[in-house]
Amino acid sequence: MSAQPAAIAWIGDPTDAGQGRWGEPAALSVPLDDRGLLLAEGLFETVLVLAGRAQLLPEHLARWRQGAELLALPPPPEAGPIEALAAEAIRRSGLADGALRLNWSRGSTAGRGLDPPDPEHCRPRFWLQLSPAEPLFLPLSASISRWECRNPASRLSRCKSFAYGPQLLARREAREAGADDALLLAASGELSCGTAANLLLRRGGRWLTPPLSSGCLPGVMRGRALALGWAFEACLRPQDLAVAEAALLLNSLSCRPLHRCGPLELPPLAPADAEQLWRRLLSGEAAPALSCSPAPRCDR
Repeated sequence: MSAQPAAIAWIGDPTDAGQGRWGEPAALSVPLDDRGLLLAEGLFETVLVLAGRAQLLPEHLARWRQGAELLALPPPPEAGPIEALAAEAIRRSGLADGALRLNWSRGSTAGRGLDPPDPEHCRPRFWLQLSPAEPLFLPLSASISRWECRNPASRLSRCKSFAYGPQLLARREAREAGADDALLLAASGELSCGTAANLLLRRGGRWLTPPLSSGCLPGVMRGRALALGWAFEACLRPQDLAVAEAALLLNSLSCRPLHRCGPLELPPLAPADAEQLWRRLLSGEAAPALSCSPAPRCDR
């Protein structure tokens, strides 16, 4: 039996890849004065690698750049160097399928504290990691978090920052309640998302997903589902779970049916159906035309 290819990482300046360092993730390091490490001042993207190719990389890089602008970070590396490094990581690791994480930090600074550093004395830092991973389609259970919620007014809700403390706490709360994941509400009480995926409910034969005004992350696959007509934005509240025809948690690496939320049993959706939807989205297949009433909006 052949050994599973190992994870690989790289750190350095993408514009001068020859000066960077390749190695196992545990063998490379980020300096202790990096603001990404000290203050979670950074962004990341997780990109699916399937059949030896980084999938939807332009969409991920576009969100990365938008996030950097929101957080007043220097612009992340351009697509060309990232594409070259991703291809080299795939070649070196031998991984046909995996998860490619791109990291962009404010970088090291001479001082300390919360005040923004002088750009002349703070150089941003990039590193990547490619790890073995396969898309997931198995059902899971969830509970609605009582501890954590999404803040639509926060810029952090609109990008993938290093600051994942609320999601970690909500996932821990769910596990302690005997569930696999947590659903997060907006402060106003409507459904927003899972801890690492967007939420979709099927009602009236079509898929509905909370609007960005709920504080959910603008997920790449969520955006694709909206653009291709597979899903529509709608205000969703916890009581809508009881009348849903199916529910999914969707991201770039998975499309997982929800079979239970707290004590509520949800109509089962076969993993094969979830996988088919996910692969159609990934391939860019347009949804069949639907004629139904407008989706409900949240009153504000």
